[in-house]
Amino acid sequence: MSELACLELSVLWWIVHVLAQVGASQIELPLPYLLSSRDRPMEPKGVMAGRANRALGNYVQNFTAFAALDLAFIALHQSGGVWPTVWIVARIVYLPLYLFNAIYVRTIVWGVSFAALIAMLVRLAM
Repeated sequence: MSELACLELSVLWWIVHVLAQVGASQIELPLPYLLSSRDRPMEPKGVMAGRANRALGNYVQNFTAFAALDLAFIALHQSGGVWPTVWIVARIVYLPLYLFNAIYVRTIVWGVSFAALIAMLVRLAM
């Protein structure tokens, strides 16, 4: 998969994360609160909204580094090899694992995505 395709897919996957977080919050928080400015934070009653929110936060943290590295490959007309694809596939697998509390496998998949970022950085530096 090209670097540009991976970047496009990563933005699409961010949208999926946001929709998962919104959907879970809609189920677990009262509608008047969701429509308000949320001046007083309210904790969701169940676990799914919290998981979706934490998964989104984790994605955003990792997405920033991925986007910077991937854009560098694109700007320099260099190939990131398989690593941008490995990153996006791992991140796609990560979300349902996080939402459904697959603790050990989730951590391994996160490690794969992190290793892909490191490999991209090394490849870019070469």
